[in-house]
Amino acid sequence: MPAAASADPAQRRRVLLVHNRYQQRGGEDAVVDAEADLLRRHGHAVELYLRHNDEIDTLAPARVVLGSWWSTRTRRELRVLAQRFRPDLIHVHNSFPLISPSVYATARELDLPVLQTLHNFRLLCPQAMLLRDGRLCDDCVGHVPWRAVWHGCYRGSVAQSAVVALMLQGHRVRGTWQRDVTLYVALNHFCAETFVRGGLPRERLRIKPNFIDLPEAPATDASERRGVLYVGRLSPEKGTALLAAAAALVTDAAPIRVIGDGPERARLAGHPGLQLLGALRPTEVLHHMQQAAALVLPSLCAEACPRTLVEAFACGLPVLASRVGALPELVQHGRTGWLFDPGRPQELAALLQAAHAQPQALRPLGEQARDHHQRHWTGERNHEQLVGLYDEALALHGAAA
Repeated sequence: MPAAASADPAQRRRVLLVHNRYQQRGGEDAVVDAEADLLRRHGHAVELYLRHNDEIDTLAPARVVLGSWWSTRTRRELRVLAQRFRPDLIHVHNSFPLISPSVYATARELDLPVLQTLHNFRLLCPQAMLLRDGRLCDDCVGHVPWRAVWHGCYRGSVAQSAVVALMLQGHRVRGTWQRDVTLYVALNHFCAETFVRGGLPRERLRIKPNFIDLPEAPATDASERRGVLYVGRLSPEKGTALLAAAAALVTDAAPIRVIGDGPERARLAGHPGLQLLGALRPTEVLHHMQQAAALVLPSLCAEACPRTLVEAFACGLPVLASRVGALPELVQHGRTGWLFDPGRPQELAALLQAAHAQPQALRPLGEQARDHHQRHWTGERNHEQLVGLYDEALALHGAAA
């Protein structure tokens, strides 16, 4: 990756990134690492405050419950880190469950502005995916999340759902989301409008998508691309059952290559229409993307801005995506990919059949996908947006003070 030009010294920022890592590394973790690297390459000073969900296995359940609402450890460690690093602002990615919303109150006490990237819908939905029984659900958007408790939406547990719901509602009553966050960053218009319906202030919501740097055009000749690829977690919300059902309806075609791991792996193993490759290194994933004719995203949950989709566009790979969440906004039907109804596996099967039989029909879509990435989802464009957001947060914080 080429070295980036340093930012103007007057625009260099000291940024404290805050993130609660997941037990199984996912897109959010990759975005945090990519943004930290991007900022450093442009001459900004970056410090990370990280906690990892592996800690949960070492803590008593009561401590996890109380800590998800208010972590004294977070407050203590952030104060020490801020005193040493002296950041200009704090940029929070994920705070659930170990970091907790106490990060916002701590920033307020330190007189620092806070930027919060909204990677998922946790502030509106205890489960974070707006999904119930395989369908989109917004019952808790803009309401007290008691329905999530009733249905046990978080990990299938009424008790655990109640803990998360009480945390969310408690901080709504406290005014945390309204008072302690300077600017919110949604990943697209669909997400922004959903959060506005959920009660976040529209005037403090901005939009910045994810990015990936892949400056060179794909090495594979477009005429040599073949087959369909799936990349992602093998779990129900990602639509793996839908993918398997559709693949079973496709005839005389090579199996769909499946990259990833998860709880559905055993159920998918041995399916004649799927070739499971397991979890691969990022460079190997990109290699497969540059060889395929299309990527399939059969998600059932409300995806925000899947990093997999951004990577596909960077590789000149069109996307076959379900019409849920932000995907119809991110994938233009007939221009950068094809859309299908997730409730109709036969519709996806028809698209898979067409992708296998006529890969040349997808080449113009791949070219437009690559063009979209170059105009909107590169590191340079993302850096411009980040610096603009930091400057705005600092200005708003200064005006409020």
